[in-house]
Amino acid sequence: MENRIKEELLTIITNDKQKENLGHIGLHEARELLMDAGAILLDVRPATKVEGENAQEADIINAYYTPYPEFTEYLDILPPDHTSPIVVACVKGWFANRVMGYLEMLGYANVYVLDTNIVDLIEVHHAHANK
Repeated sequence: MENRIKEELLTIITNDKQKENLGHIGLHEARELLMDAGAILLDVRPATKVEGENAQEADIINAYYTPYPEFTEYLDILPPDHTSPIVVACVKGWFANRVMGYLEMLGYANVYVLDTNIVDLIEVHHAHANK
C-alpha cells in the first residue's frame, strides 16, 4: 500500500481517537452540534429503511436526506470548509459509519455518527418543535 494512503489513514485514525467514543455521539450531543455549532445532518438511510419521514422532511435544521446507495450524488451539499461539523445518521450506524469514513477520506475532520436510530432524533426534534 502506498505510504501516502497509510499516512492519510493514520491521520484520520489519530483524529478519531481524539474524539470521545471515536466520534460516536448520542442524541444530546447531536442536538448541540446541530443547534449550537451549525452542524449539518446527513440522513443516509436507504429508501427501504425510511419509515415515515426522513430528517430533511422533518425540517431538522441543516438536515439532508442523502441515501447511502446514491451518496455520491449529494457531494455538492457538503460544506466547503472541511472543519465544519457533520453528523451522519441512519438506523443502526452501519451506513453512517461507512459515510463517516468516506467523508474523512475526503478531508472532513469533524464527522460524527449518531449512535442511536435517527428516528429517535426526529422524534426529539418534533417534541421540541411542538413546545
